Amino acid sequence: MAALDALIIGGGMITCDQILPSLYHLQRLGQIGRLSVCARHSMPLRALQANAEFAQAFPGQTFTAWPALEEPPERVFPTMYLEALGALAPRQVAIVAVPDQFHFEVVMAALARDQHVLCVKPLVLKYRQAVEIERLARGKGLLVGVEYHKRFDRRALVAKRQYARGHFGEFAMGEAKLIEPYYYRHSNFQNWFTCDQTDPFVYIGCHYVDLVNFITGLKPVGVSVSGVKGRFPNGNPGYLWSQAQVRYENGALLSVVNGLGYPDAAAGSNDQGLQLYAEGPDACGMLVHNDQDRGVRYSYLDGIGPGGSRYNYVSPDYYRLVPWEGPGYKPVGYGYDSIAAHIETVARIESESAGLPADAALARRQEAIRAVDAQGMLATAANSSINELVVEAARLSILTDGHWARIVHDHEPHVELRK
Repeated sequence: MAALDALIIGGGMITCDQILPSLYHLQRLGQIGRLSVCARHSMPLRALQANAEFAQAFPGQTFTAWPALEEPPERVFPTMYLEALGALAPRQVAIVAVPDQFHFEVVMAALARDQHVLCVKPLVLKYRQAVEIERLARGKGLLVGVEYHKRFDRRALVAKRQYARGHFGEFAMGEAKLIEPYYYRHSNFQNWFTCDQTDPFVYIGCHYVDLVNFITGLKPVGVSVSGVKGRFPNGNPGYLWSQAQVRYENGALLSVVNGLGYPDAAAGSNDQGLQLYAEGPDACGMLVHNDQDRGVRYSYLDGIGPGGSRYNYVSPDYYRLVPWEGPGYKPVGYGYDSIAAHIETVARIESESAGLPADAALARRQEAIRAVDAQGMLATAANSSINELVVEAARLSILTDGHWARIVHDHEPHVELRK
């Protein structure tokens, strides 16, 4: 299969922590060709270029910067991503890693320029936007993947298979939590994570909503989200904590607690996990995933852990750089596996349609994408729009102080406040 050129739009935390190193490794495996990163100004691009860990892990590899690294960091280029997209040949891959409220316009711009897309979660904040994205992508034979990387966690894959075989029973009651570290408040989050734009449930709680649907296949039908407001160091107001209740079509309930407040001095980089109870014949089943503690605990001589901590729960399962048989180090874990699976799927779709007349090639790509949608392993615009319904309902609820929002699954799915 021919290598794909890749453009990352967004130079922030997730690009540094997962996306760029994953693409660097895929590049040296021959699956990625030219690699570019675009941001609104040169500061994050300079930081990525100067990253000492990348230089050690991926010796000799670099990226094309949009804007150029020589541009003064105070000069802002809000539409630079359009130029970067225009420099790509058709049907390469654009990775969208910008704040949630900008996903729709950036994804649509990439599709308009005939690019396959991988977008960080959630895809968009409105269900109708997801439908519009899926319709445009389907017509052009382009894949739109959503980077719900927890689907590639081996414990989630084991649970999905066991649930499908009836070994737990039917999901009835559960709870999930994902508390991100306090130091996020001092990051660029304080510029966009405001009450009018997003909240912890929409930003990270969606991971577990997607995961419960992935494991059980059950659709959410109602959401109630309450938030605790605070202020970021720059004074901007934001929901720093949230607590959600999600009702499912079979009557099951999932409680989801999220926030930006896991102590920097505490062990590990966050606090997260999932526990589900299920009803069976004269018995109950149970699933417990302690996702922050994977059984690995380190105490460092220096404060090199997240937030400067010394004693840490270290997860080798999400993303780590480790020695391998090649130069430098390679990424392992479900964070890398998710990126690789999307890139490999795009490459396969393009390979299967290569050399065909234009109409036949389009039909072949559309057929291949329908198969990806139907399999349901990768989250796509077509098969994961339940998440957009939940996100839209969540925003409706939290802005009305926790009022229940219904999710209506009919010929035109929509959300509405419950009377």
